[in-house]
Amino acid sequence: MNSYHFPQFLFILTCYLLLPLIVFAQPPKLPPAMPVEVAAVKLGTVIEEVTAVGSLLPQESVIIRSEIPGRILTFHFAEGQPMAANQILITLDAAEYEARLAESEAAVKLNKISFERVKDLMAKNLTSHQAFDEVQAKLEESLALHKLDQVRLEKTKIFSPFAGTLGLRNISQGAYIQTGQDLITLVDSSSVKLDFRIPEKFLAKVKLGQTVSVGVDAYSKQDFTGEVYAVDPTLDEDTRTVLLRARLQNSEGLLYPGMFARISLVLERRLNAYLIPEQAIVPKGEEALVFKIVNGKAAMTKITQGQRRTGEVEVLQGLSPTDKIVISGQLKLRDGVEVMIVGDGKPPQQAP
Repeated sequence: MNSYHFPQFLFILTCYLLLPLIVFAQPPKLPPAMPVEVAAVKLGTVIEEVTAVGSLLPQESVIIRSEIPGRILTFHFAEGQPMAANQILITLDAAEYEARLAESEAAVKLNKISFERVKDLMAKNLTSHQAFDEVQAKLEESLALHKLDQVRLEKTKIFSPFAGTLGLRNISQGAYIQTGQDLITLVDSSSVKLDFRIPEKFLAKVKLGQTVSVGVDAYSKQDFTGEVYAVDPTLDEDTRTVLLRARLQNSEGLLYPGMFARISLVLERRLNAYLIPEQAIVPKGEEALVFKIVNGKAAMTKITQGQRRTGEVEVLQGLSPTDKIVISGQLKLRDGVEVMIVGDGKPPQQAP
């Protein structure tokens, strides 16, 4: 090789050796940004409630019974009739009790005369203290028997203890009844009670005055509203449930004691709850994750879920109202990947 071609040869050789270095020294091309759809965290009202079943009870209910035996003389009511408080219902034949009262009145008069006579003799020291004590005790005894006969005579008239509606009777006029025999039922249903049970895990959130929504089969398209007014202080050991009692107004008389009721008890209302579309959640084992957008990149974020409702999930921890989260395309994302937002970023509209 002559001297003329040697520099050219060195130049070609140098280029050949440096070519790989020049090629590989170029910066690598970054992967394109992942297209995703996003939605903003929404503020809304979340109602936490628990469902149960129960039975309706009357506000007051009593079986009318007689405190004395006797023959029914008169009924002063019609079956199913509303009755005011202290209104006469039944009159018993009072002839026997009137005779007993007259007898006891005569005994009282006689014993008063004897007592006054012995009292005068006692003042003159013409009788003993024992004789005076005996006539005094006899007078007091006759007065007590007279009072008892008065009470028995009064009980021949049976009155309604409170305002309500009478049931159906199974006895007839002229029948002889015994003490304590069932005569008729009186029910006050101007308001009704509702007994139902809920699991003990909800007990900490139960408060007096909470609203219950009630449905019954007789009026399937109508809901009734009441309030919790009492909580049983003990739990059922077998079911680990607590018994609650609510009251519902029944001015229209639509609700009957004994009805089966389906109940929804409102435990809490959260007015400014964080809500996100349910499709934004990426499950990972027992955890719930979402991708939120931070500086144009996807940031995997763990959240604590609250209540679920149609199409939405409440977020208790992990997000703020200013966050935007990925709702489409997140299955191909990784933490820290650059993203390209498509769409308007507004929450999707719920189907009507």
